[in-house]
Amino acid sequence: MSGRLSDVAQKVGVSEATVSRVLNDKPGVSQSTRDAVLTALDVLGYERPTKLRGDRSRLVGLVLPELANPIFPEFAEVVGGALAQQRFTPVLCTRSAGGITEQEYVDLLLDQQVSGVIFVGGLFSERRASHDHYRRLHDVGLPVVLINAAVETMPFSRVCCDDRIASAQALNHLHTLGHTSIGILLGPADHVPSELKLAGARQWAGQNGREIGDEWVVHSQYSIEAGQASAAQLIAAGATGIVCASDMLALGAIRAVRRAGLSVPGDISVVGYDDSALMNSTDPALTTVRQPIEPMGRAAVDALVRLIDGEDPLVQELLFEPELVMRGSSAQCRPRPAGLDR
Repeated sequence: MSGRLSDVAQKVGVSEATVSRVLNDKPGVSQSTRDAVLTALDVLGYERPTKLRGDRSRLVGLVLPELANPIFPEFAEVVGGALAQQRFTPVLCTRSAGGITEQEYVDLLLDQQVSGVIFVGGLFSERRASHDHYRRLHDVGLPVVLINAAVETMPFSRVCCDDRIASAQALNHLHTLGHTSIGILLGPADHVPSELKLAGARQWAGQNGREIGDEWVVHSQYSIEAGQASAAQLIAAGATGIVCASDMLALGAIRAVRRAGLSVPGDISVVGYDDSALMNSTDPALTTVRQPIEPMGRAAVDALVRLIDGEDPLVQELLFEPELVMRGSSAQCRPRPAGLDR
């Protein structure tokens, strides 16, 4: 009990005595403090006393594909905080290999009678995945908001970073540095954000009198290890610059460059996507295209609350523009012998 009091008190910034008064339903605590203590109790995974469990309709599911990629904990922090400010308690659901699936989380959330669900990434963006659980949510009329691009058949509100602009920004950056042999390292071929990034890259190329041949495009799973293996193909082809669909892929590409006996950015420039935590502390600091996580997360919560309140969404898809962040992993091109850009 004392450990729980201490954890909650530290989380909320109040005394253990105040937490004790809330848990024992005693007077002398403001409603805002009482709500903050109960929310902290839920977030930390402690069971509320039976008499304080209250109305489960204030619960909102927050479903993430993983926590290993730092971009997802960052979204969770923003979304969770915005939900708490609206007097909702986030129920964090994270997929893992061999663990609970997204479909099973949907079952659990429906059993908990949540008011709505926010998905940050997930199977909604994979064309070959099963989407039956999303149809269930739609059929029961549960408010749902998706963060980032989805397959076209998803009948939910979406808050997205503009993937087309992201790849154009990265390519234009390398182009201004003199790079002409630029490889593009994407996620899986059926992943909608990667489809959009490739479409944006081809559009940028057409507008600049260039062409991106298929030999310059490599698909990969989203991990450092997969990124390293896949980037090796682009390095062998003679790329002097690599645009990546995530920061994790970019870190893998930097590993591959070094494994090939080359340097970043001396021989090959690398650009990531997300600007997730610590990318300014890597060696070299990563040039990347930043997702505006704070406004995106808050917009998703605002959209969900509108739906919960029975109001129509302001727009079906809200697009945010990314921002190129220039750091040490990109530099003026030092030509390599093989130039494969068409």
